[in-house]
Amino acid sequence: MRTILFYIYRVLLIPHVVLYLFSTNKETISKDLDRWCVAKSIKGSKINSLLYLLCHSKDFRTIFYFRINNPIKHLFKLYCKGEQNFTIDVNTKLGGGILTGHPYCTILNAKSIGENFYVNHLVTVGEIDGKKPTIGNNVSIFTGAIVIGDIVIGDNAKIGAGAVVVKNVPENATVVGNPAKIINK
Repeated sequence: MRTILFYIYRVLLIPHVVLYLFSTNKETISKDLDRWCVAKSIKGSKINSLLYLLCHSKDFRTIFYFRINNPIKHLFKLYCKGEQNFTIDVNTKLGGGILTGHPYCTILNAKSIGENFYVNHLVTVGEIDGKKPTIGNNVSIFTGAIVIGDIVIGDNAKIGAGAVVVKNVPENATVVGNPAKIINK
């Protein structure tokens, strides 16, 4: 019975595939799909992978809806909701290949976030006095971290759980603590 319901739901998701195929962000969505498929060991075509992730992952749906530049997405959200406690500010420039680890109560509000970004739950990336962070490529931010203000997080940086980052982080660095300190370069 569960398998039958799964296939019925996939049929209802076919309009999402049409949005994907004709999206101006198709290449970026494909990067997201590729990263999620590797992380979740999903095999198959892009379309089947997209349907699977839309069906099983609310946080992937949130990212998908963020990428789709079509007002009809709001209609689709009525029957295929994203993660309500995962917020990506509409002005954030978000590179492809984002991966989340259950991003409940996570807010992403940055000038830009590079390729292959990983974020966990309870993370706040935000602004101070209208100034937002810039995050490089291959950055990982773990549980409960706060990254705020007009700062730059370098490529390949890791922000440890619970870190409060208010100063620039160089490339390839790992920072932890409150206030955040570099423990590894």
